[in-house]
Amino acid sequence: MALSTDTTQAPEQLALLSPGDVPLQFRLDSRTRLTGLAHIAAIKAQLAAKAAERQPIGSPAPARRAA
Repeated sequence: MALSTDTTQAPEQLALLSPGDVPLQFRLDSRTRLTGLAHIAAIKAQLAAKAAERQPIGSPAPARRAA
């Protein structure tokens, strides 16, 4: 039987690094970068919509934590 340790970690915020912080071989062109940022925005919108669906009607949305 495995023991439960309940060590839930806080979620991490993912983001694209600025181009100057990335070694040349890992740099993205501007089109790929914009596509990635658009995809991140779409995923955030989907997550927000799902969270809103889980909220009972008339109850306030949970407060967002600062990143």
